[in-house]
Amino acid sequence: MKFRIMFGALLAVVPLSSLLAMPVSTFLQKAERLEKKGPLALFSGDLKLLTNQIKADFAALRSERLGTKAAGKPTAWCPPEKVSLTDKDVMAAMRAVSPSARAQTDTRGALRAMLIRRYPCKS
Repeated sequence: MKFRIMFGALLAVVPLSSLLAMPVSTFLQKAERLEKKGPLALFSGDLKLLTNQIKADFAALRSERLGTKAAGKPTAWCPPEKVSLTDKDVMAAMRAVSPSARAQTDTRGALRAMLIRRYPCKS
């Protein structure tokens, strides 16, 4: 019972999205370990973890952009209807974060910065 109360209080104080955030430094460590494994990386649980992280980040960023647009506010990036990114694009976005800022920057922030650079709004 005490655990439920403490967990509920924690959720009230800390937004769920920040609980799901992964620092860029952690992402890069895991991704670089996977790169070293080569084809054996397919059998690693970290592959699914990183894939799910990126999917969740892009879903949250899409919702953020559409919410901003629906509120009549200007959006920071204006992607085309269909966006196709590779794992190299994602890794480039993570590596674009300066090494000194990687521990304080989450993966969603790195992807947001990449989207702003790649798909600037014309206005």
